[in-house]
Amino acid sequence: MTLVIAFIGNQGAVMAGDMREIAFGGDDARIEELERELYSGAITTDDDLRRRAGEIGVEIRVRDDKAKVSQQGGVLIGEVTETDGEKVAKKRLYATRGSYAIAEIIDSRQRVMQRGRASNFVVLGNDITKQIANQCIRGAWEGGTLQDAIRIIMLIMQAAAGMTASVSRTFVLVHTDLAANLADAVHKDG
Repeated sequence: MTLVIAFIGNQGAVMAGDMREIAFGGDDARIEELERELYSGAITTDDDLRRRAGEIGVEIRVRDDKAKVSQQGGVLIGEVTETDGEKVAKKRLYATRGSYAIAEIIDSRQRVMQRGRASNFVVLGNDITKQIANQCIRGAWEGGTLQDAIRIIMLIMQAAAGMTASVSRTFVLVHTDLAANLADAVHKDG
């Protein structure tokens, strides 16, 4: 799981997602140990990640080309994946002008877990990326325009990339000014 963040405003919505995907191979207990260190913020650079994986005998494959956010008909969609052994869970964030929904997908079944209205930042990620995002929002957000929210999101993406190896330095940013039908988009995906 890495980082997808959105701002849902009355004038529009914006969403960004990093492009990192890390595949782990080896002993499950050692993979869990490495993931715990990575997602807690103990591993900050790609070199540290490779070194630590080698020390405990975990194979890793890192790619930075996975698009986690997109726009379809005025609805912004972001997705993060969380693995726990054989179990794979996905969280999907849907955002449009004025509203958002968060769904969880387990075993191909989608369930809406949360809905919300405008003037909210929403963060999907691991512990360290959520902490970084919340610190940046508290420290820099004083309300404002959609352009101000875009600047904060870009700041968060850059800060996260510099503080954890779980996030790529590149990211995709999408936005919409439309108030599309979220229920239709969620239902279509479910």
